[in-house]
Amino acid sequence: MFTFTQIKAATNNFDVANKIGEGGFGSVYKGTLLDGTVIAVKQLSSKSSQENREFLNEIGLISCLQHPNLVKLYGCCVEGNQLLLVYEYLENNSLAHAIFGSEECQPKIDWPSRQRICLGIAKGLVFLHEESTIKIVHRDIKATNVLLDKELDPKISDFGLAKLNDDGNTHISTRVAGTIGYMAPEYAMWGYLTYKVDVYSFGIVALEIVAGKSNMKYRPDENFICILDWALDLQKKGNLMELIDPRLGSEFNKEEALRMIKVALLCTNPSPVLRPSMSAVVSMLEGHDDILEYKFDQHEFNFQAMRDQYDEMLVNSSDCPNISECIYLNEELQ
Repeated sequence: MFTFTQIKAATNNFDVANKIGEGGFGSVYKGTLLDGTVIAVKQLSSKSSQENREFLNEIGLISCLQHPNLVKLYGCCVEGNQLLLVYEYLENNSLAHAIFGSEECQPKIDWPSRQRICLGIAKGLVFLHEESTIKIVHRDIKATNVLLDKELDPKISDFGLAKLNDDGNTHISTRVAGTIGYMAPEYAMWGYLTYKVDVYSFGIVALEIVAGKSNMKYRPDENFICILDWALDLQKKGNLMELIDPRLGSEFNKEEALRMIKVALLCTNPSPVLRPSMSAVVSMLEGHDDILEYKFDQHEFNFQAMRDQYDEMLVNSSDCPNISECIYLNEELQ
């Protein structure tokens, strides 16, 4: 437990010069403790019981987890209306900042670094899904929730939405929570939550790593909604190499890049049953497992088909447990 006085001193009273990030949860500040330890302080608002639950959820989960590809939680501060989480400070901010940010602020992310980042995220998810004493579905894997240390090694962060699955259930039905553009269709539409939801989100992040572009903010032309839509079209045309970030020039391993794209498309299969486990993903990325052993077939799936599925579901499913979220997401896709 940290005192609010300690945190104020470490961040120079939350000086704007120390502000390194901001999101729906609040702000993040860089700070230095009296012993010289550099920290990142996540300041959560306490405006609702939901935000309070996410705060407690994050403390409870991440304090139980130790893995090289998960961010370390040093402690917390709860005083009055202050809800503060104190993490290790990671020098290169987030993956989103590294690959989507302005060029003058970006670290140089060459191909070996991208391969290592993608593999590190996958290994972190293997730990959460298969190796940890308590099995966890993160529910919000995206580029902004992957932080990078000084060596550009990735660490998964933000466990406020994570769900435990330690009672042997194959799935749970739950309120939809996550980020549009990264949510698996079965979860977004029906609240059907399994580990394969994280697998889908990982696939989107892997495509972003290869392309160097945000899934929801890049449209090569009006025919495509996002990077995934474009990638599926390139797959049909047999021209997946066009997806690769042009900033890499010719300085990348073409075999590794093509493998990463194919693994990403496997992970984003509309059917959760056809998505690989994260341990299988690691094996494929490392070249130990043949991608062709998996059903590498996206059929005629596209985003118009997904919109049609949403429309049909909204008309026919009056008892949908997540109807408000379904309507919202449908409007976003439209």
